[in-house]
Amino acid sequence: MSEGTELGFRWRTLVHRWAAGRSFRCEEDTVSLSLRFDLTESGKSVTVRFMTTKRLLVAFMTDGRFLRGDQLATAAAAANAWNTEQLVPMLSVWDVRGPRPCIAGVCTLPLSCRMNQQEFDALASDWVEQARQMFTRCHQVFKL
Repeated sequence: MSEGTELGFRWRTLVHRWAAGRSFRCEEDTVSLSLRFDLTESGKSVTVRFMTTKRLLVAFMTDGRFLRGDQLATAAAAANAWNTEQLVPMLSVWDVRGPRPCIAGVCTLPLSCRMNQQEFDALASDWVEQARQMFTRCHQVFKL
């Protein structure tokens, strides 16, 4: 069992320290911390936005590109393929009925879990690596 503090009490500090250790620049607002990294394989970038709900720390990942109507079925197929094979991050088509649907990945942790900085760093780095693979696959294999 980790001897860290509950995530809910220090998630912002954990994210800032992890990002600084990897030379990611964090942008902060009242509800979230966002960072961006490049996908060298495709020349695109991904934004990871950390925020909380009542019970969860959420890492929402997007490449910032919006889907055209003719891409929705392909995006759903890409999400289904990824989720069947990998599970994390969960890939979905967001805002499918709205004016600007996109593909996005999501990872979550209960705010009540206990983590030290080292444990958080390993987990967050794993999430980013998986997001890198997920969006690279979406761009290269599914042409999204």
